[in-house]
Amino acid sequence: MNEGFTPGQLNRRDIDRLKGYKELLDFYHGQHWEGYARRGEKRLTFNYAKVIIDKITSYLMPGITFTVEPALDSDEARARAQRAEQALYQVYEDNNLEQLDFETEIDCAILGDGCFKVIWDAESKAVRITAPDIQGIYAWWVGDDTSRVWRVASRYSLTADEAEILYQVKPKGKVANIVELWTAQEFELWLDNALVEKKPNPYGFIPFIIYPNLREPKKFWGISDLSQLLEPQRELNRAMSQLSRILELSGNPVAVLENVEESEDIAVKPGAVWNIPEDAKAYLLDLLQGGGVGLHIDYINLLYRTLHDISESPRSAFGGTERNLSGVALEIELQPLLQKLKRKRLIRTTVYNRRNRLILKLLEKYQNENFGDNRLRIVWSPVLPRDMERLVANEQILIQNGIHSRKRAMDELGIKDPEIEFNRWLEEREIILRMNQELNTKSARSGTRGRAIPSPAEGIEE
Repeated sequence: MNEGFTPGQLNRRDIDRLKGYKELLDFYHGQHWEGYARRGEKRLTFNYAKVIIDKITSYLMPGITFTVEPALDSDEARARAQRAEQALYQVYEDNNLEQLDFETEIDCAILGDGCFKVIWDAESKAVRITAPDIQGIYAWWVGDDTSRVWRVASRYSLTADEAEILYQVKPKGKVANIVELWTAQEFELWLDNALVEKKPNPYGFIPFIIYPNLREPKKFWGISDLSQLLEPQRELNRAMSQLSRILELSGNPVAVLENVEESEDIAVKPGAVWNIPEDAKAYLLDLLQGGGVGLHIDYINLLYRTLHDISESPRSAFGGTERNLSGVALEIELQPLLQKLKRKRLIRTTVYNRRNRLILKLLEKYQNENFGDNRLRIVWSPVLPRDMERLVANEQILIQNGIHSRKRAMDELGIKDPEIEFNRWLEEREIILRMNQELNTKSARSGTRGRAIPSPAEGIEE
């Protein structure tokens, strides 16, 4: 399947994509001006694009929880699902995925694409999850079906010592260029254009999950959040630099002389005396007259609004509102941001569910586990502040009427591990019921009526 492949082929593949990544990264880090500055030219850079990326990512990733629900209704299936959920949380904790996901999301928003790698670490005997640099990832898919990736190549560089430690191969130079080539059937390892290892894929699947930031129809690679911000950001920098120059010149006024052939010792300073011919005129150039500065400020405000509109991030998303808004009014004002986050979360939900399935497959293979058939569900934390008292009351009504389960209610309330919390509730309920039974037994023997301890199920169960 990989016959005829050489790492040199990657140098001619996806050239435009990789060039675009470089430009977007430079822009995110503040390289907004094009060309070289002329002598004396003032260039201000207000990296508003970076602030927008960081802010949107903070709203997108306030916290993620997941649940594993058995496909079959049996005690054994529920026990397996519970073990699977606990195993996933352990892998998340071991790999510090909360931080990794946040960093990967920022990278994905900048470049337009993200990637996770899920493998088995034989040394630590645990699942290892990383986020490879998407600039070194290449993918092949089947025809026009971009969802069916059949081959992935990962290219990166290692020092000579790192290559020797990881792959027991000593490269010729100080830096080794590594290429991993994966299909569902085979794995190849190339070092400096030389094939050093070829073997069957030990996992039976490609351990890479490549996903777009926002998907363009019929395209495999995604769209960066910066793409539409390039021109407004550059124009804002230019307008601010121009206004700054005008104010600087106004603070250091230019002397204008008319009908004067030569001028010496003409200086603008307190107490200065100018000697000029009788028919000559002298005055200071006022760049602020006629309300010119106001036009510049209005134009800057227009650019400022353009940035917010194009990025789908209203000013209120940055914590500044000119008036007090109710919860519903704030939600309406933030609708553009909420809709953008919804589009992103649709993609991320599929990604995180797939990652969880790969984790469970590796645990089943290398730890002889059997988690059974389960449904995986991602629970996203709310974007906007929530009225917890009202939400709890609503969930209580839904539970009483058999619409929501307790675990579903805990998901809605943002409980990190509903399964553990539910088991704690069951334990408390059992203890309280046993105490009530003992109290009632003692009261019956003594001929008095004891006061029962309220059960956690009181008011919920009939």
